[in-house]
Amino acid sequence: MTAATGTATPHRASPESPAPPTAAALVRLADERATGALHGPVGALYLADGAVVHAESPAAPDVGRRLTAGGRLSPETWEEAVSRGGPGYRAGGFLVEHGRLSRGELELCHLSALFDAAYFVLCPLETDRRPPERFLREARHWLGPVRPVPVAAVQREVCRRRELLERAWPCPAVDAAPVVPVPDAARRWGSGAAPACGRRAVLEAADGRRTPVQIARVLGRSAFATLLDVRRLAAQGLIRTPAGPGASGACPGDTDPAAPAEAATEARQGAGAPEVSLLYRIRDALEAL
Repeated sequence: MTAATGTATPHRASPESPAPPTAAALVRLADERATGALHGPVGALYLADGAVVHAESPAAPDVGRRLTAGGRLSPETWEEAVSRGGPGYRAGGFLVEHGRLSRGELELCHLSALFDAAYFVLCPLETDRRPPERFLREARHWLGPVRPVPVAAVQREVCRRRELLERAWPCPAVDAAPVVPVPDAARRWGSGAAPACGRRAVLEAADGRRTPVQIARVLGRSAFATLLDVRRLAAQGLIRTPAGPGASGACPGDTDPAAPAEAATEARQGAGAPEVSLLYRIRDALEAL
C-alpha cells in the first residue's frame, strides 16, 4: 500500500452515517434467552440466558494478555489459573479464590476485554466480513462467569465507539494499515504538540510494519483504544495516512484549508473522552458490587 506524507484534510462525519453492522442472530438469541457461543469470521460472543458473558477476537488482547503485559499477574500465575480452573469453566473464579486478583479487578478487566473484542466481532476491520451467525448451543468459555452484559448495552457501546472513531478522523483505511510515523514526529513532540501517554506509546511501538492491532498486542492494551490513538495521530499529522481509498473506505480529502488544524484541535480536545467514559464504567461497576 502506498502512503502519502503529511496531513490530509478530513471530511466532516455525517450525522446520517450508517450504523455499524448488527448481527441479527445476536438480537434473536437475546430474545430467546439462549446460552451458547455465536461465532463469526473474527471472533465469538458467548451468551448465558441471552446476555453476553464473554467475547473473544484475535484482533483484541484477551484478559490474560492484559493482566500479564501490564505486570498485574505473572505469565505463570495466569497459566496456573487456566490449567487448574479452565477445565471447570472457572479460571476467573480461581484467580479470585486464591487471592491473585480482587473481584473488582477481575470484573473491570473482563468488562474492558469484552467490549473491546465485541467491537471487532460486530465491526470487522475488513468490510467484506459478515457479522457472526453460527451458534453453538450450550457452549461455555473456560474463563467462567464474571458479569453478564445485556445485548442492548453491547450494541450501544459498539455504536458509541464507531462514532468516536469517526469524530477523531474519518479514515477507516488507517485502522488496518501499518503505522508509519512521519520523519519529523519526534521534533514536533518537543514543540508543544506532544501527544498524550497512549499516543506516545503507540508512536514508540510503531516500526512502519505493525498495524494498530499488532501494536495493541505488543502493548497489551485495548485494541480499540489503539485504533482511536492512531486516528488522532493521523489527525495531528504525526503518522502517514494511506493514499486513496483502502479496503475499508476512502480517507479524508476536503480542500478546506482550515480543516487540518481544526481536526487536530478536535482530536486534542476529545483526548479524554474514552478515559472519562472508562471512569464512569468503573464507578458503575463498583457501585454494583
